[in-house]
Amino acid sequence: MQQKHPDFFDDLAEGQNPDYLWIGCADSRVPASEVVGLTAGDMFVHRNVANIVLHTDLNCQSVLQYAVQVLKVKHVIVCGHYGCGGVTSAYEGTDFGLIDNWLQPIQDVIEKNRDKIEGIDNRKDKINRLCEINVKAQVKNVCRSPFVRKAWESGQNLSVHGWIYSLEDGLLNDLDLCISSNDEAASISEV
Repeated sequence: MQQKHPDFFDDLAEGQNPDYLWIGCADSRVPASEVVGLTAGDMFVHRNVANIVLHTDLNCQSVLQYAVQVLKVKHVIVCGHYGCGGVTSAYEGTDFGLIDNWLQPIQDVIEKNRDKIEGIDNRKDKINRLCEINVKAQVKNVCRSPFVRKAWESGQNLSVHGWIYSLEDGLLNDLDLCISSNDEAASISEV
């Protein structure tokens, strides 16, 4: 890196000013900066199992608050991935112990959306559709955050996006979900 950009680390040490907050799955196959082709300092990142955004998760909410209020990111990206083990475990009701408590919100999403998935015959396609629905639910949770709502009320330029990553081909798929105001957030269909 120093050969290509001699001042890179000096500039990086001065502080961060990312335009993006990435909320993604902790899966080791989905490295946030590499997936979008950015370098260190370009994206603030929060990862957890199945990219869940809970209002009771102080870690996630602290990251969201810091990114929105202090760093003034312009984009919050919720990115899931097809074949997510957390979503699969929630769907199949696999018993792993403590993680089962973490996955409960996904089981709730599954119950609310059972009609959208039961008509899908192929197990892989069913799980992948659930992964997309989970991203949509987490985008909705981000939009309900008081930090995001306050940013929009004050006129801050902020958009929340829903994306999903394919491990099979390395492509990011935009789920056509970009929310930039409280009014738009209110129009997200129930998930």
